[in-house]
Amino acid sequence: MSETDWLSRYRASLMGTITSPQALLARGEGCYVWDADGKKYLDFLAGIAVNSLGHAHPALVAAVSNQIGTLAHVSNYFASPPQIELAERLQRISGAGDSGRVFFCNSGTEAIEAALKLSRLNVAGGARPRILALSHSFHGRTMGALSLTGQAALQDPFTPLIPGIEHLDSTVEALEQAIGPDVAALILEPIKGEAGVVELPEDYLAKARELTRKHGVLLILDEIQTGIGRTGSWFAFQQFDIVPDAIVLAKGLAGGVPIGALVTFGEASTLFQAGQHGSTFGGNPLASAAGNAVLGEIERASLVENAAKRGIELRELILGLGHPLIAEVRGRGLLLGVGLTKPVAKHMADAALERGLIINAPNDYSIRIAPPLVVGDDEIAAFRELFTATLEATS
Repeated sequence: MSETDWLSRYRASLMGTITSPQALLARGEGCYVWDADGKKYLDFLAGIAVNSLGHAHPALVAAVSNQIGTLAHVSNYFASPPQIELAERLQRISGAGDSGRVFFCNSGTEAIEAALKLSRLNVAGGARPRILALSHSFHGRTMGALSLTGQAALQDPFTPLIPGIEHLDSTVEALEQAIGPDVAALILEPIKGEAGVVELPEDYLAKARELTRKHGVLLILDEIQTGIGRTGSWFAFQQFDIVPDAIVLAKGLAGGVPIGALVTFGEASTLFQAGQHGSTFGGNPLASAAGNAVLGEIERASLVENAAKRGIELRELILGLGHPLIAEVRGRGLLLGVGLTKPVAKHMADAALERGLIINAPNDYSIRIAPPLVVGDDEIAAFRELFTATLEATS
């Protein structure tokens, strides 16, 4: 069946909650995917920073195949070895240690919902009805996560949303003016991925940690897109010499198998009590086995270090092209945003797709690049050729 036929069936059967798919992808291997007509694409988006090991990685295939034939699901009335092992791995690599705790769910949005409930439990010192978030942020599309998302265009059709959430400009001055003892939590992304891979001011996280600690406010970092080695460290916060009260994870954690997690540090680990939250599928053996396989392979193959190294190469490559459309390159590791001098990002992403390169245009002036962590010399060379051709076609 042709891609055209498949997409016709898609439009006749799935809800129109997103725009029409750009292509129908049939299979993948490493950093490449193929559509239903056999066309090959270099995948430099990795399912929006999800496919940490690329496609059909042997370690992930073996782990999932073995687990599905052993024990796939047990509900949250029971525990399983893969679940406990994955929680212990996250305690270790996050630095949360023995005092940290992990809650598993099925997606980043669900993990954000858990973080919101954690925030409501922070009543130390009296009532804390306010939660602070940042303008132009993105935390998900369920009602709680959407309430945190600082984008009116996404929120407006669904108001009224959860009360008490305020969106600040991403400046230390705005935070200093807003924070106080009536604030339960500050929830933010270390790098705003959906805004075009926009970093916070250099001193922002350190100052946020200082102010939140002073006022008894939880500092919760949304590492859904920046975590699991993507920015050149296990988690982006580790590059800023701070320790948050909680981090929210998903995307790259299980390499494409749906999973999410809330990891708490120190005293924040004592806030949730039995019966206050749960998930039928969260932390099931299948998803947990996938997570263990992904984290194990990232460690074995030094892919965190590879993300740091390849990110520098890509940044230098893009800037070295000296093309008049390129204004800057933002981000860290293998989460990069190319700032453009003209509002042609969507046209550029389409031109790239025509040439066999998958990138993304989160807004008119930004291209997002997030290849699998396994990207190597050959893929970098292929990207250079395809991206250069895309720039020329866009000009």
